[in-house]
Amino acid sequence: MADKKIDSGSDDGSDEGVVGNVNKFAVVPPGFSGRPKKGHLIFDACFECGNLGRVDYITEYEYDLFIRPDTCNPRFRVWFNFTVENVKQDQRIIFNIVNFSKTKSLYREGMSPLVKSTTRPRWQRIPAKNVYYYRCPDHRKNYVLSFAFAFDREDDVYQFSYCFPYSYTRQQTYLDTLEKRDTDYFTRELLCLSVQQRRLDLLTITSPDNLDPEIVKRVIFITARVHPGETPASFVCQGIIDFLVSNHPIAKVLRDHIVFKIIPMLNPDGVYLGNYRCSLMGFDLNRHWQEPSPWAHPTLHATKQMLVELDSDPKSDLDFYIDVHAHSTLMNGFMYGNVYDDMERYERQAIFPKLLCANADDFSMGNTSFNRDAVKAGTARRFLGGILDESSHCYTLEVSFFCYTTSTTSALLPYTEEGYMKLGRNLAKTFLDYYKLTSLITPKPTASINMQQVKDKIQQRRREQSQENFRGSHQSSMSMDGNGRNYSWQKGSDSDSTIHFRLQHREKR
Repeated sequence: MADKKIDSGSDDGSDEGVVGNVNKFAVVPPGFSGRPKKGHLIFDACFECGNLGRVDYITEYEYDLFIRPDTCNPRFRVWFNFTVENVKQDQRIIFNIVNFSKTKSLYREGMSPLVKSTTRPRWQRIPAKNVYYYRCPDHRKNYVLSFAFAFDREDDVYQFSYCFPYSYTRQQTYLDTLEKRDTDYFTRELLCLSVQQRRLDLLTITSPDNLDPEIVKRVIFITARVHPGETPASFVCQGIIDFLVSNHPIAKVLRDHIVFKIIPMLNPDGVYLGNYRCSLMGFDLNRHWQEPSPWAHPTLHATKQMLVELDSDPKSDLDFYIDVHAHSTLMNGFMYGNVYDDMERYERQAIFPKLLCANADDFSMGNTSFNRDAVKAGTARRFLGGILDESSHCYTLEVSFFCYTTSTTSALLPYTEEGYMKLGRNLAKTFLDYYKLTSLITPKPTASINMQQVKDKIQQRRREQSQENFRGSHQSSMSMDGNGRNYSWQKGSDSDSTIHFRLQHREKR
């Protein structure tokens, strides 16, 4: 989250015994000895992007879970991502995540954790009726997230997460695939290495003619994942990239007229470690744009240098800088912009968000705002807005961790991975409107309709249906997910649910 102050739910932010991720940790009843039995849950977060620092046994039906604080910074405890195995068939459990560092949360609005398992690898949201978010006197009045779950398959490994994970390895695999296409309009270069020697990739997407050093070029610069736990930003960024490298007519026109520079992961160490907001060394990088250190903030230092060079290059017009984030308390996609004394510049920067709102149903002008809060002075949007040429537009693009509403419905529509990528595609398309390039799109020729062919197809289909009815073949159909499987709690009626009990011993408000 880029433009909301962190609201701490505890006085000191410390959690005794939370120093690293649990590693195949079997939680057994007090006094038990020997090998764990079936149903003695085994927790693990020692994997890329994993986060779970401690597990306390409460009863055989209930466990308290502690988020591991960001590396070298105990203040931030939001992101979680862990697995559970060694479960019993139909085993019912209450998980309490007890040490959140924030009080305000979309969990109050119906957001729920995500789950997937070995045989059902697609992420699904736990039903909101089984999720509670409340201030708990048993945990220094911290806010606690409690959710009930029933394990229905003994051999499955179950994974729970705050939001859809998007790892450093996933990004590298994706970029490797794009690079192997060997197109003349996509280049990938190593801008620098992080503290732990991970790549900071710089992508350039444009037609080769625009790389002529003698011509003046329009440049749009986009960055994402400076806050590692804000995973929706990576899906939005991938949506932008996917569209720009596609064969879509709009993408071709954009490549012909604009140079896109994209850094898809500004904080690769924090992403890999499973932090929510900080780098390996405990820095919130989005507060260090003014004086980034080449050894403590190498990715920020290299990015700032490139932006300053582009801004000072007479052959480059740096029109846009957009930093992509995710928001933990607001819904929809929206933007933050700057306040300028120059009224013409101030009004001009409102144009792009309004155009994006017209192209994206999930984008909210109501949540979009322009400010110069002193607390945000070290952020990319604020700092670059103050040093770049006055023709440059600097924005933070935010997207909700949870859901959006549209102008046609007040219903809460939860985001999916595809929903986030769609916002990215719509963002890219909006540049066509901003630069008034719509007239360059060649309309597709209208196909002529052969009525006789249509009639022939209708007759053929009727004959096929008649033959099927004659054979009397009737096959049952089932409503399933993409893998032909469902969790038992998704069958619909309360009577079918394997999770239908209440947290009676906890304070809900």
